Amino acid sequence: MRKSLLYFAVIFVGLIFISRLFYLQVYSNKEYDIFEDNAIRKVFTYPKRGYIYDRNEKLLVSNQPSYDVMIIPRNVKEFDTIEFCNLLKIDKEFLVKKYNRTKTYSPRIPQVFLAHLSKEDYGYLSEKIRKFEGFYIQKRNLRDYNTNIGANVLGYIAEVNNSIIKKDNYYSMGDLIGKQGVEISYEEELRGVKGIKFIQKDRFNRDVGSFKNGDLDIVPIAGKDLTITIDSELQKYGELLMNGKKGGIVAIDPSNGEILSLVSAPSYNPNLLIGRNRSKNYMDLYNDSIYRPLVDKSLLNMHAPGSPFKILVGLAALQQEVITEKTSIFCNNYYQYGKEKRKMQCHCGGGYRNLNSAISLSCNSYFANAYRKTIDNKLPTKESFNTWSDQIKSFGLGQYLNNDLSVGKKGIIPDFEFYNNWYPDFKWGATTTLSNSIGQGEILATPIQLANMTAAIANRGHYYTPHIIKKIEGSKIEPKFKVRKYTLIDSVYYEPIIDGLSEVYKSGTAKFLQVPGIEICGKTGTAENFTKINGQKTQLTDHSIFVAFAPKDNPTIAISVLVENGYYGSRWAGRIASLMIEKYIKGEVTLKRMEELVINKNLADEYEKPYLNKPFKINQ
Repeated sequence: MRKSLLYFAVIFVGLIFISRLFYLQVYSNKEYDIFEDNAIRKVFTYPKRGYIYDRNEKLLVSNQPSYDVMIIPRNVKEFDTIEFCNLLKIDKEFLVKKYNRTKTYSPRIPQVFLAHLSKEDYGYLSEKIRKFEGFYIQKRNLRDYNTNIGANVLGYIAEVNNSIIKKDNYYSMGDLIGKQGVEISYEEELRGVKGIKFIQKDRFNRDVGSFKNGDLDIVPIAGKDLTITIDSELQKYGELLMNGKKGGIVAIDPSNGEILSLVSAPSYNPNLLIGRNRSKNYMDLYNDSIYRPLVDKSLLNMHAPGSPFKILVGLAALQQEVITEKTSIFCNNYYQYGKEKRKMQCHCGGGYRNLNSAISLSCNSYFANAYRKTIDNKLPTKESFNTWSDQIKSFGLGQYLNNDLSVGKKGIIPDFEFYNNWYPDFKWGATTTLSNSIGQGEILATPIQLANMTAAIANRGHYYTPHIIKKIEGSKIEPKFKVRKYTLIDSVYYEPIIDGLSEVYKSGTAKFLQVPGIEICGKTGTAENFTKINGQKTQLTDHSIFVAFAPKDNPTIAISVLVENGYYGSRWAGRIASLMIEKYIKGEVTLKRMEELVINKNLADEYEKPYLNKPFKINQ
């Protein structure tokens, strides 16, 4: 009886296996998936990441070989930990901690145990890696920065985290991804496509060779090379001029929107964020709370634009026909307004001012008057203010520029609803918001927005979306970068404004910044600077702001410069703008005394004031 039961059991189990195999091979629609086959080990082969060139085809970023020690936790057997630690120059505490972390994440998935071995360490370890089961060496490419400039432009690469892996199944633990700058903006183009080698394992989980002689292996596809719009020589010069200063420089070619220079100061050497010391260097940069080198100040710093905003106030007033280029007022070195007889101070020197002299000498009174006339037009306040707001926004202010840069901020251009929420308890009007007329108050803009605004003025009423990409290997850049965007100001109103901007250099606030042989149109700006110290609002040294374009006719460069705590507009920002313009147009600088003065100026004392436990005096 027992013998019969045994035969029956064997036959029964055999029938189950035969039935299951028959079902899988005849009726099941599920095809064999090599990725689900546990007898096959998958080894990723990483493609060459695309190179990055500047607009003149100068190589900025290439690749260098890197060797990572990989681990498959469940395959790890007992090994000599002392020898292993000595080979990798790590301690046992690190070994245990890293092993436990990788095992917790997944005992089956290959993961990076130790990244970025030096060539020497790789040589020693490769001879003995066979002694350490569960570990192997994987070769891939790290970035090699052929320059020490443009860290904010180029960005860097770093390991992916869990949130990225969940969003994009292309990435696995230990993979690298672009962070900041061009590296993240064009990650998909630069990264290429990973390849895969399939390795057959035996029943003891040992590698026995390529699966099907490698016929199913996937060959990696190299990333695409990029040519960016940056002029690396101009970028290098801009970073030199901003030495010892905080702020940003943005230079744009008005004829096509290509960004020629994107300086964020202070910056850092991009080579600091590659190799074994990347994490330490990153934390050192991240923890610098005074200078914040990882923050792209040309894209993210929002400040009151100051007097350059008067250009748009004048254009809006001309468009709405509340002034003409001949309209004049008498300035008493202040503008008096409101029932309380408040006064807005002016530093133009006083006297009669028309549009041209008001721009060249930066008369607050003139633009306060023009702003009041614009807002107090015959239309209801809501309609007139929103019309004014829309006209200002049409220059790219108060909105994202929809460019190909990795970060950005909208800035603030208030509309009627904004002030209704700001002043809910009384009826507000032009005098309540009069600080808008001189680019103060609630108005905020970033350096790239001011550069784009300047490009639109240089073009007499249109601009192209500012962009960093010039060419992608084997692909076309987005069509939106070649489409003109028109402002809401008719082209006829630009010439008197531009004449005034030209006069700024001839006889106005920037007359000592002239560049021989180049007719520059510009506008100085000084923006108030407040911070909180011990909970109290404290005024620090003003920010220095300057916008300009050149030449006056058929301009090839539009620029904005912000120097934080840099005093008045022409003192530092204006000098930097003139030097950058001459460098770009002429290819050399003749204003040597000005250049030396700027390069040697360090504003460290200004930036450290809020951190000193003693009173300080504001320099004006």
